[in-house]
This record gives sequence, C-alpha cells and structure tokens, in this order.
Amino acid sequence: MSFQKPPVLVTGGAGYIGSHAVLALADAGWPVAVVDNLCTGFRWAVPESVPFFEGDVGNADLMRQIFATQGTQAILHFAGSVVVPESVSDPLKYYRNNTGNTCALLSAAVAAGVPHFIFSSTAATYGVPDVSPVTESTPQVPINPYGMSKLMTEAMLADIAAAHSINYCALRYFNVAGADPDARTGQSTAGATHLIKVAVEAALGQREGVDVYGTDYPTPDGTGVRDYIHVSDLAAAHVLALEALIMNPAHSLTMNCGYGRGFSVLEVLDAVERVSGRKIARRLCLRRAGDPDSLISDNSRIKATLPWVPRHADLDAIVGHALAWEQKLAEIRRAA
Repeated sequence: MSFQKPPVLVTGGAGYIGSHAVLALADAGWPVAVVDNLCTGFRWAVPESVPFFEGDVGNADLMRQIFATQGTQAILHFAGSVVVPESVSDPLKYYRNNTGNTCALLSAAVAAGVPHFIFSSTAATYGVPDVSPVTESTPQVPINPYGMSKLMTEAMLADIAAAHSINYCALRYFNVAGADPDARTGQSTAGATHLIKVAVEAALGQREGVDVYGTDYPTPDGTGVRDYIHVSDLAAAHVLALEALIMNPAHSLTMNCGYGRGFSVLEVLDAVERVSGRKIARRLCLRRAGDPDSLISDNSRIKATLPWVPRHADLDAIVGHALAWEQKLAEIRRAA
C-alpha cells in the first residue's frame, strides 16, 4: 500500500494504549503529534521527537491551534476515562470526559476539515451478551456508564460521517494487556485494575495477592473467561485501520479487536506464576455484579478487512512483556 502518510494527532497519547499507538505510528514513519492532559498519562511515555501538547481535547481553541500547526489529517482518539466501577459512582465524569469532550473534539475536527477519525471503543458496549464469541452485530446493551459513554460516541460518529466529509473506524477492544516488547512503554497507572497488571504486581511483591471474583461460572474451571489482546498488536491494528480509511474515504469501519480465544482468571494467574517463577496468593471472592461468564471476540471481520496478523498472540508472551515493563517501571519510579 503506497501513499504519502499525512500528519496524525493522537489524543491521550501519553496513556497506556495511546503511547503504544504513537510508537507504532512513529516506527512506521508517520508524522505524529500528541495531545494529553496528563491526568492519567505520563509525559515520559511520549518520545522526545514527537510534538507534545498538554491540554484537554474538549478545549476547542487548543484543538484548532493544534490542527492548524500540525496540518492534522487524521485523529486517533484514546483520551478518556476507563475505570468501570468509577463510571458507576461518578457517571457525570464519564459522560463529560468520554462523550462531551469527544463531541467537542469532533466539532473542531469537522470545522477544520480533518477527514479521518479512529475511535478507541470497547467490548463494554455489548454489556453482558447472550452469545460468545461476540460479533459486531451482537446487540449493544451496556450495563454501566463507561460502556454507554462509548456507545454514544459510536452513534455520534455514524451520524457525523453521514453529514460531513469524514470517515471513521470504531475499534471495540476486548481485554488489552502486555507492554511494548522493547519495554519503551507499558501500563503505568497506579491502582490499575487490569488482571494481568494486578497479577504481575502481585508476583513482584507490590500487592499481597489477587482477588478472584467468582468461582462458580459455567466455564471449565469456574472462573470468568476473557479474550486478552497484546497492546502492541492492538496498536498495529490502529495503523492498518488508518491506512484503510485513507485508501477508501467513502467508507467507515467498526471492528472487534481480540484474538478470538479466551483464558480464565486461573489460567492467567497460572501463566504469571509460570513466567515469573513466583507464587501468587489467590483470594476467592463472590461474583461481581454484571460480570459475564465469558467474553470472547469474533475477530473474523478485522482479519477479513485488514492485513492484520497478530505477532504476540501467546499468553506467556503477553505476561512476559508485562512483567518486564513492571520491573522497568519500578526503576523509573525509583529514579523520579
């Protein structure tokens, strides 16, 4: 695929997934810039060679300035709040940060004539589906404000693309895990709730153990099953989706991002023990409300649409990269 790579703006590019997308774009020679308010991101996660703007995507004046300065022709939108329990206790934060700010960003993008937009969506828009694997046509019935805020944005994108000269790709992530294989960036937010992150912290003695929520699900070992996708494979999917939007500007895309295979909580903990060589204390707890027994992607659409070939679809590799990053992160924090 040959074309001139236009300037790209990554919102939330100092965060977990966004920083990996920045690396993927930069590694592939795309002109890339980042805007991030650093409420959960880290300035050091963005390479010094990448233009960085500190601020909020809901700030229309700032966005107009960035678009004009950078000549932005595409946006990869990661900025937002992502903690499901917090969305239940503070829904207004999620509708403000995820839906309201995205509306403001899209308004500025349309006004500036930015033609391409990639949105960081989520499998949480499906809620507790009746089927597994989940296809893109599975009913979207989110059970928390986080999932609803993302679904509302998907609806906005469809309406805006129908009315203006912009196309989009909504990528619905399943369980994102791991870290850059070269340990350039990774999941760095204190108190993160991702299972592999939590388990790796426990293996390194940073937590007393891991809570296992629910042991009576109708799964092989009774614990919940999830589809874990390596963050670098996910970042690669964004770059390929961007190429697809540019090559076919009249069409938009919606695709699941996962491997189409699930692992149970206990299988993940076993993998962390195997890779780290350390035992993890496991506290067996009751189920959490709203947790499905199994959530696995049907990824046939993304594989048919993009030349996407996952490079890290191995649980031990995901855990190994997460573990290496956690050890490097401890060094970064000690040096700070």
